[in-house]
Amino acid sequence: MRRICVIGGSRYFGKRLTTRFLAAGIEVTVVNRGSAPAPAGAVHLVADRDDEASLNAALGDRAFDVVVDQVCYTPRQADIARRVFADRTRRYLMTSTVEVYDRLHTPDLVREDAVDPAGRPVDLSLPWDDPAFLDAHYGEGKRQAEAVFTKDAAFDFLSVRTAHVLGGADDFTGRLAHYAERIGAEEPVGVPADNHPATYIHVEEIADFLFWAAGAEFTGPINACSHGELSTADICAAVAERIGGKPPEYRTVPGAEASPFSFERHYGMDNSRATGLGFTFSHSGDWLARAVAETLGKQDH
Repeated sequence: MRRICVIGGSRYFGKRLTTRFLAAGIEVTVVNRGSAPAPAGAVHLVADRDDEASLNAALGDRAFDVVVDQVCYTPRQADIARRVFADRTRRYLMTSTVEVYDRLHTPDLVREDAVDPAGRPVDLSLPWDDPAFLDAHYGEGKRQAEAVFTKDAAFDFLSVRTAHVLGGADDFTGRLAHYAERIGAEEPVGVPADNHPATYIHVEEIADFLFWAAGAEFTGPINACSHGELSTADICAAVAERIGGKPPEYRTVPGAEASPFSFERHYGMDNSRATGLGFTFSHSGDWLARAVAETLGKQDH
């Protein structure tokens, strides 16, 4: 890899990935709307990825060995990107999500073939520009985006189905902070009646994985998660240990009111395809305490 384009890539694990590319001596072009600067050393192009003309104009005659798309949420965005980059790259990596499996209900770790993008219907007429609709159909948006790239391949396409990400002082989700507040105040944590575990990945590990995947040759969907599932109780215990509190009591609530990282369905992914291709994952138990410490810092309760 000599030249890479990262769409998004200016915060959280996208920022770490871009920094890894730069450290490897790769020429990196970051495309975003200008709301955040690109990491030092990267070429920064300001464009609206939802506007095909804007994206084409910003890119000019640039071409890339690999494009890494960190912010593709809808089939419309995928459709635009497929056309814009058709003659600009040979390989396209889309950061996808464990949420593509949100319609499955199985206690088993889910393999990639459980959701085959080649067989998914695509509906560009749905109100994908409506933030409320998109938020309520996050997994479906990602499924259909994968399908657009897969069905009419203009380049080698890879979708990295990322587990829930933990760690880093720059975690912007506030999910661990929610637990710190509840535990610090000795208040119960709301969970669904049938609360299931999930697979996770550390923020540095997903950046490492994406760097590795960008430089590989395989295509299709691939799961990215650390070994070992974590339950809500596992996460709460790590938070309690960090802030000097005690593990909370749990209160059953409707699913929509449940605390973060408590799930009515099983969110465990099988990572054997990635390990078979040569990536070595850590175990979640090896880094959970560190991830909590990184995100919460020094808590005063």
